[in-house]
Amino acid sequence: MDRSTGDVEFSEFAAAAHSRLRNTAYLLCGDWERAADHVQEGLIRVYVAWPRLVRRGGELAYARKAVVSAFLDASRRRSSTERPAEPDTERPSTEDVAARVSDRAALMAALARLPERQRACVVLRYFEDLDVRETALVLRCSEGTVKSQTSRALASLRSMFESASRDELAVIGEGNLPW
Repeated sequence: MDRSTGDVEFSEFAAAAHSRLRNTAYLLCGDWERAADHVQEGLIRVYVAWPRLVRRGGELAYARKAVVSAFLDASRRRSSTERPAEPDTERPSTEDVAARVSDRAALMAALARLPERQRACVVLRYFEDLDVRETALVLRCSEGTVKSQTSRALASLRSMFESASRDELAVIGEGNLPW
């Protein structure tokens, strides 16, 4: 395959997978702009490996793994030059459903309280619908680690939702989120 054909195929793949990868990245980091950065970094990694991936298949799985790795790498890096920005309050919402917003805020606050590995396990297992083996491959750990991290995460989430209402969780989470 020549490079221009590969570039076209990669562009088509990236366009088709971008939304799903960005949703996964958002669930991991809780910020749409950072999610876009993680997806961009992941797609750069996919582009570099593209010729090999096309021959072997598994492009989406590799891209998902690259995005999760970009998230984990970024959480390990501390940048002294980046400063949090104020949220853009002028973006209108396309959907005005208070209950869904409250539920989402509560879920994001609860996810934010989990350690990164546990959060990654929950997102990959329950939002990306990966099995234990696939999750272990993405996180480069054993299946037993995935099971124990997922179990601990679910127990923590259950405890958070049993001890506080969704609205309380959402309010508790404001200002205390790691992202």
